[in-house]
Amino acid sequence: MNKKRNKPPAQGYVIDMENLPELYPTHLHSAEFWEALGRTVATFGFLEETLGKAIFAFTATREIPEEKVDEEFAKWLPTLQKALSDPLGGLIRSYESSVGTHQQDSIKEFDDLVHDLKKAAEIRNVLCHGSWRKPDRQGHSIPFFVDKKDRIFQTPIDITYLKQVQRHVTELTCAVVDTVTHMGWQFPGSAGPGNPVIEK
Repeated sequence: MNKKRNKPPAQGYVIDMENLPELYPTHLHSAEFWEALGRTVATFGFLEETLGKAIFAFTATREIPEEKVDEEFAKWLPTLQKALSDPLGGLIRSYESSVGTHQQDSIKEFDDLVHDLKKAAEIRNVLCHGSWRKPDRQGHSIPFFVDKKDRIFQTPIDITYLKQVQRHVTELTCAVVDTVTHMGWQFPGSAGPGNPVIEK
């Protein structure tokens, strides 16, 4: 049996906060990179708000048999509450469901829109939750991100990539609005054309 030797206590260390680079740990990327990332993330936030309003529009204009009005109204309030607080993935599922149970004619290429929304949600998670690594000489950075399926994100991202994503999310947002307005409804919260979803 080995005898326990008396070892001196290990020396401890702490970070010298005073000597960290300004804006650490974001100091290695350009201000233009962070602006592009911020604008892209903000556009995803606008998409989430738009999906919530679309869910409201489709659930508020759904035709319900007279005898089921009270029952459906009781279900409607929790649906609207979730539309205010759900993350993007949950909003997409609720949006898909609310369109599917609506009496309108099928929306052209709706399945493609839902597919594109889900793919965009995957990128949003990377952009919002990734830990950004040092950029290379061309300004590309691979954020450290592992999804729930243990897939490691490996695509280099630069300002051009971020601007393309931002534009794509803007297009998806407009497509969501169109699913409501093509039926003649005014998009909730807007001053656009169409009939108000709820008369004041």
